[in-house]
Amino acid sequence: MIIAVNTRLLQKGKLEGIGWFTRETLSRITRNHPEHQFLFLFDRPYDEEFVFSDNVTPLVIAPPTRHPLLWYLWFEIMVPRVLRKYKADLFLSPDGYLSLSTKVKQLAVIHDINFAHRPKDLPWLTAHYYNHFFPKFAKKAKRLATVSYYSKEDLIRTYKIHPDDIDVVYNGVNTLYTPTTSEEQEATRQKYTDGKQYFLYIGSLHPRKNICGLLRAFDAFRTSMETDIKLVITGGEMFKTEEISKTYEGMRFKEDVVFTGRLPIEELHQVLGAALALTFVPYFEGFGIPVIEGMSAGIPVICSNTTSLPEVGGNAVLYADPFVVSQIKDAMVQIASDETLREELIQKGKKQLQQFSWDKTADHLWGSIQICLNT
Repeated sequence: MIIAVNTRLLQKGKLEGIGWFTRETLSRITRNHPEHQFLFLFDRPYDEEFVFSDNVTPLVIAPPTRHPLLWYLWFEIMVPRVLRKYKADLFLSPDGYLSLSTKVKQLAVIHDINFAHRPKDLPWLTAHYYNHFFPKFAKKAKRLATVSYYSKEDLIRTYKIHPDDIDVVYNGVNTLYTPTTSEEQEATRQKYTDGKQYFLYIGSLHPRKNICGLLRAFDAFRTSMETDIKLVITGGEMFKTEEISKTYEGMRFKEDVVFTGRLPIEELHQVLGAALALTFVPYFEGFGIPVIEGMSAGIPVICSNTTSLPEVGGNAVLYADPFVVSQIKDAMVQIASDETLREELIQKGKKQLQQFSWDKTADHLWGSIQICLNT
């Protein structure tokens, strides 16, 4: 069979959540199934590290998809041409975008539909594109996959998709995220926080991630306790970051907040392993990979009690309502003052983590692919 894949998010040094999902699943699927041919469709020059095996043929299709109008051109005109030319049996799209202009079977991985519930978090045209096309993509797809049972129920409820047509394929966690040594931890703290302990946020600076709530909670935490613990925020800016800047400038303890920008994964491993705890309190998540990254690195996790996060965190994290700053602050106080609690969460995290691996994800996604190919 010839399986064409949307690989436009495989960009060296710029992998986010869905990019990692794409890399980790496809690297396994292509190597495990040499009997099939895979066409990787890139929208810009690619790195050879993403050509995972001999049965992968990389193709660059212009134009680069940096704007909703270019998304439309790429998926509705350019992709169908390639599918016809190469006689593809299936089009797999790990980021959920499909083509409405092809008769080829399609499998979409729709990680979540946050834009259906929080459209104002996005630029207007982007939100309009998502909310116009993704319901159509969901209906057009031969089959859907998603990354949590919460997201499956959301797709069923919001888009009226039949439950039997949606598979749940949990995310995995990068095996690089392991506990670091005490020497490594000390060196990392010296590098970023003058040797002080710190709470850590990992992810993009996006309104949905509730960075403003986290900053306000940290200010309240520092006001309520005699401590020199800092807050480290990693990740690149996306859009609508004016409120983050305004909140930061109004903080009493802003000098104790460190913005690192985007970090290479090896450095992120060190920063994660040296943290006192991960603080991840978004308003909406389809899965929340940082939660299991924190567990894998052997640190406690504070996270939101909303959407998919209780499903992923189980009993191994400390929960807070992301809409209530005082709850986030109280969780930070508990973590900072209770070593026994920290150790309990670390041990529970090790057990909870056993549910998630990229091998399992790839196997489940391959199961979805097989259903599509055989029906």
